[in-house]
Amino acid sequence: QVRLQESGPGLVKPSQMLSLTCAIFGGSITTNYYTWSWIRHPPGKGLEWMGAIAYDGTAYYSPSLKSRTSITRDTTKNEFSLQLSSVTPEDTAVYYCAIGPTMPTLDFWGQGTQVTVSS
Repeated sequence: QVRLQESGPGLVKPSQMLSLTCAIFGGSITTNYYTWSWIRHPPGKGLEWMGAIAYDGTAYYSPSLKSRTSITRDTTKNEFSLQLSSVTPEDTAVYYCAIGPTMPTLDFWGQGTQVTVSS
């Protein structure tokens, strides 16, 4: 059974960069045809797919976040990461990682990690 675990700082100041990591247990980030996604859930709003990285290292991004988002991977650590630049309080959300290319085809969600953007 694959398990994903998000980690990162819970508080980020406005204009700074948000960095999160998703560790993969019981599976490999290089498994053929697997894609690994980042999703967020802002308070009072719906889920938002942010982007993904495929088994071959190709990254895909939501058009609305593409200019501020970078998703990378570390195959030696079997993990992938999210960087979101120039954050504002509107980036406050619970951030999740999951397997799949985009919603709704996502599975094995991590437990999520709360990130608050505040000075």
